[in-house]
Amino acid sequence: MSYGVAVALQTAVYQQLVDDVPLDALIGDAVYDELPSGVIPATYVTLGPETVVDRSDKSGGGAVHRFVVSVVSDVAGFATPKAVAVAVSDALHNADLGLARGQLVSLVFERATATREDAANLRRIDLRFAARVDDQ
Repeated sequence: MSYGVAVALQTAVYQQLVDDVPLDALIGDAVYDELPSGVIPATYVTLGPETVVDRSDKSGGGAVHRFVVSVVSDVAGFATPKAVAVAVSDALHNADLGLARGQLVSLVFERATATREDAANLRRIDLRFAARVDDQ
């Protein structure tokens, strides 16, 4: 198994989201790997958990990274977070990301879950993606 591409993949995913013009139009620079201290925007995107499964073969190391990108919003209703989630999905699904290490074979959207956290008056949409990478 190779986990060697993990940092390169995370960096490329983050940069893809930060550089995406439609996403920027919706939330500006509110894309985080870790939430900043202080005031948090009403709607933001954050990188979430990841699960990695070995997909090495005789040609070399490889893995499938299943990772979550979350849209969180305290704006009333789901229209705003869903619009942001669409932009995230459009930015990442089938994206051709250049990696500092290894090679991205595919990047696909797998599923989304939208929830309401009533106690905090938040809407949250967790989008799960699968990235197949080779570490040659």
